[in-house]
Amino acid sequence: MDASALLELSHENVWYDRSKYEDAELEYQHHLIHPHCGASKAVGACRSAKTSTSSSGGGGHADSPLTSRLAHLESENKQLRQMASDLESVIKRLEVRVSVLEKSCSGQPSSSNVASSTHAGKPVQQNGVAAVANKDDDADEDDFELFGDDNEEDDAEAERLKQERVKAYEDKKAKKPVLIAKSNIILDVKPWDDETDMVELEKCVRSIEMDGLLWGSSKLVPLAYTIKKLQISCVVEDDKVSVDDLEEKITAFEDYIQSIDIAAFNKI
Repeated sequence: MDASALLELSHENVWYDRSKYEDAELEYQHHLIHPHCGASKAVGACRSAKTSTSSSGGGGHADSPLTSRLAHLESENKQLRQMASDLESVIKRLEVRVSVLEKSCSGQPSSSNVASSTHAGKPVQQNGVAAVANKDDDADEDDFELFGDDNEEDDAEAERLKQERVKAYEDKKAKKPVLIAKSNIILDVKPWDDETDMVELEKCVRSIEMDGLLWGSSKLVPLAYTIKKLQISCVVEDDKVSVDDLEEKITAFEDYIQSIDIAAFNKI
């Protein structure tokens, strides 16, 4: 053999230990099926099984786990199909029963059923509808009239209670004190000059009396140079005292007062 042939053989993949690996695989498979079997027996059994398999054309082992699992799945599939078939039949029977019940409930009672429902003055149930005798109808009408009288008395009593409550509310509202709107006003009263008697000016302002007018504190505030103005506060009731009327009455003292201004106006 020349060098070129040896080089080609060196690149060939040859599995020299194939028989050992096949024996180990057979031993492992036999251990899965027969775990209590010895190793030597397992190897012999596996080899015989391999020989019989190869001689029979390479068929699978009859007792393999895959075969048993496949048989189990087929059994479960068969059971599930049977259960589905049973459920389908039950559902069909229920649909038929519901349709019959709907037809019976939607139907009206016949005249013969209504006539036969009267027995000894007692109501008889016919297709879910209660029928009552004529005698009971008359008695019910009498009872309704009696109850109607009671209802009229109850209505009268309720109306009386309502009137009493309304009257009590009106009395309570009348006794509640009415809020009077008032305002606090600060006035700046200016004299003619620095020779004006400010004491007499204040007396003139305070001499004004009106219903709803109450004079408060006062003070002299420098205005310009030696001239001072009178700053006086008062409280007035808005509904009784008009600010314009008050200003007109104050400026009427023209010998002392030149003008008047509103320094502040606040609601109380």
